[in-house]
Amino acid sequence: MIGMKAKLLAAGAVALGLSFNPAAAKAQEFINILTGGTSGVYYPLGVALSKIYGDTIENARTQVQSTKASVENVNLLQQGRGEIAFALGDTVKAAWEGDEEAGFSEQLGKLRGIAAIYPNYVQVVASQESGIETFEDLAGKSLSVGAPASGTELNARRIFDAMGMSYDDLSRAEYLPFDESVELIKNRQLDATLQSAGLGVASIKDLALSVPITMVAVPESVAETLGAPFIAADIPAGTYDGQDEDIPTLAITNILVTHEEVSDEMAYEMTKQLFENLDEMVAAHSAANDISLENAPNGVPVPLHPGAERYYKEQGLL
Repeated sequence: MIGMKAKLLAAGAVALGLSFNPAAAKAQEFINILTGGTSGVYYPLGVALSKIYGDTIENARTQVQSTKASVENVNLLQQGRGEIAFALGDTVKAAWEGDEEAGFSEQLGKLRGIAAIYPNYVQVVASQESGIETFEDLAGKSLSVGAPASGTELNARRIFDAMGMSYDDLSRAEYLPFDESVELIKNRQLDATLQSAGLGVASIKDLALSVPITMVAVPESVAETLGAPFIAADIPAGTYDGQDEDIPTLAITNILVTHEEVSDEMAYEMTKQLFENLDEMVAAHSAANDISLENAPNGVPVPLHPGAERYYKEQGLL
């Protein structure tokens, strides 16, 4: 009897082993989505993308990673430590070219494009109390230029150069994420912040509801000086509380990026499901209203991933 029980237990163990053997089931596909700070636009859109992929891509297991945004994201992709990332177009271009001035000592050659999405707007906001009304008024004032070596900080450096200014003209330059910059302004410990983000970014909305603000224009001539991928654009009146008129500034297209080691099938599905579920992205943040299938394959500064390319060809766009 004992021998029979032992045989039955052994048989059961084998059966259980087979039923839980990973090789017996289709392997899970892991998708790590690289975003930005939680008070920016990348993060809520990344959360929406995670839900879309989890619901629509078979065997997909998703994760949203909050990062320092563009520069960190492209470096993580190059290292294979993420499957898809949000990044500013000029950062992606600099990474692909190995632009040392932008902090890339070598070309990040594994990067591949998924889609051009919505534009980031350079948004310079000061407390009214600071007396700052023009970009030149930042001289002698304290300004947060974004997290160190972030896409926002690269934007800030280029704008200062184009204006014939530098951080040395400031009384103090702070290298802080969006939400920390806003808290310092609220506490009268900082005069202004420069944030490169989608319109209606949570950090500036919060600031505008807390203290009287001034939105500071970036002259159109700066876009002409810098050239592509920078373009002149306006922050529409009413975007933030107390903002009664359009504010001239710069815009830069955001890019969804992946890397060459992501399978063609996965890149295809990531592209397809994004555009077949855009309403969920719009529900997560209004910036996604500017994402369009027609513009998606255009202006991507790295080669498109073959999987994304296949989807655009099916849609008659390539």
